[in-house]
Amino acid sequence: MELLYVDEAVVVCIKPARVLSTDESGGLPELVRQALGNPKADVRTVHRLDRVVSGVMVLARSAAAASELSRQVREDEFSKEYLAVLHGIPEAPAGTLTDLLYRDKARRMTMVAAEPGKGVQEAVLDYQVLGACDGLCKVAVRLHTGRTHQIRVQFASRGLPLMGERKYSTLDDACEIALWSHKIGFSHPLTGEKMVFSKEPSAEYPWTLF
Repeated sequence: MELLYVDEAVVVCIKPARVLSTDESGGLPELVRQALGNPKADVRTVHRLDRVVSGVMVLARSAAAASELSRQVREDEFSKEYLAVLHGIPEAPAGTLTDLLYRDKARRMTMVAAEPGKGVQEAVLDYQVLGACDGLCKVAVRLHTGRTHQIRVQFASRGLPLMGERKYSTLDDACEIALWSHKIGFSHPLTGEKMVFSKEPSAEYPWTLF
């Protein structure tokens, strides 16, 4: 368990792939407690990454810290930037993707909706192409909304599925999903100090192509 920062209010860590963000057996809070050496430590999830996704996350170490960080997430004061590797290359080197998404709970999938309706929510992200190689490209993504599977669905719906995608693509890639929580920014829940943490992906395929 890699910890990037620890104090009395927050802990910033690298979430491994295949680990749930929520507080249950084998979930990220439990792993953080183990890393802190205190199985009874107060560690609370305030934002999530999909189970298959890795990268930088912050967790709260008290109810008050969790409440303040959750408020920042709700009010769009919490910044989240990702890196991804796509099959294909977007027409524009940078842009904004806007869609209407709804969650099919029975299938555990997020779908693009043609028009507004019950359970339909707007999803917005900005992207920038950072490099291209052999029909693949690496993009930086900044989320403006936090819908389930948002990045994965918005790109897949445009014929640009992520490398390693299993749910929204029929391609068979020999890698984990190439989606990495690269940078997060928030105000410290006790001091108000602006804090930014970033980490590059591990030197593994397909990241090593770029």
